[in-house]
Amino acid sequence: MYILQESLFSFEELQKMQSKDRLPIFFSSLDLRPYAKELRSRSPRGADGHCRQGILRALLAAPFEGIDTFTALHHRLSTDLRFRYQCGLSLDREAPSISTLSRVFAEITKKELAKRLFEDLVARCRQEGILDGSHVAIDSTAIRAYEKKQPKRKSEQTGNANWGAKLDSFGNKITWFGYKLHLAVDTKSELPLALEVTPAHVNDGERAPSLMEQAASKANPRFFMLDAGYDQLKVYEAARNVKAQAIIPLNLRREQEPPAGIMANGTPCCSMGYAMTYWGADGDMLKFRCPHATGKVDCPLGMAACSSSNYGMVVKVNVKEDLRRYCNPHRDTKRWKELYDERTSVERCNARLKSYLTADALHVRGIKKVATHLYLNAIVLLASAMAASRSAKAVA
Repeated sequence: MYILQESLFSFEELQKMQSKDRLPIFFSSLDLRPYAKELRSRSPRGADGHCRQGILRALLAAPFEGIDTFTALHHRLSTDLRFRYQCGLSLDREAPSISTLSRVFAEITKKELAKRLFEDLVARCRQEGILDGSHVAIDSTAIRAYEKKQPKRKSEQTGNANWGAKLDSFGNKITWFGYKLHLAVDTKSELPLALEVTPAHVNDGERAPSLMEQAASKANPRFFMLDAGYDQLKVYEAARNVKAQAIIPLNLRREQEPPAGIMANGTPCCSMGYAMTYWGADGDMLKFRCPHATGKVDCPLGMAACSSSNYGMVVKVNVKEDLRRYCNPHRDTKRWKELYDERTSVERCNARLKSYLTADALHVRGIKKVATHLYLNAIVLLASAMAASRSAKAVA
């Protein structure tokens, strides 16, 4: 079940507009001149090349328009003069060739310009109040490769596409040959804060600490929401290192017997074996009270067996004793469940990238080019949000 959340994002509204209307709005939030300057040819020989800013605009417009190949982009630029003009390319000469588009894409990859533009847009969205960043959801999604399938052992030697497997939301096992897109998403705006691309076989928990560090360098996260696949001590420690709390369900498949007197979710038991009542936290200290005193159970011995106080027995637990089992807010409380429900924001972000854009329609090979392709898609989300926010402010 998806939880409806207030969102600053109006990407779907832009998608409903006609191309001739939405592209000017989309490009209004982008200043690509610094990046285009790095794409200019240094050679004094030969004819003047195509406007590099225009080609960069075309490569960004491609996922926005559902164009997933250089051939299709060349065809659109050749046959749609309005589109070519809106991309800033000259109308009195032929459209950039397929090879030209491919070469510029390769240069963008080599210089990591897409990654730099993405990070600059994240910073600008943060400055303009579009991104909050205090609550961050992390998850991965499968990206199928545009490469010849190979045996797993051989694929691991290349560092590119490989075989991956994971359970879908219904518990069904899916396998694919390709990559994983690991995303850290601001839960309020449902926009990406950080992303990484790995071969498909890489475990999700391996990349979570890096995504947390990246998110913390761009915002001030207080909570990270992740599914049970990330239930690993190093993930909780990584969140703690950036002064945040990881909200992760316990993975019962790898669960060990809890310490004596402690339930699996970290709730202490009273001397009669009843689960004690969570009564709030003071910093790292979680407070639990006698369940009879709080009216949760009717203990046959009352409170007298464990405490002479009318308040009942109190147990305090320091979350540092076991970062995985103890959590602030306490695991399975109403507040904890509310926070965990925000994790669906990363699923919606993934859905936009794969359903509305071209994240899962690869026509490039190699992990570096795949990363560029995915960064361009993520840039579209950020630029769209900025454009929509500025348009709303202008109307107001």
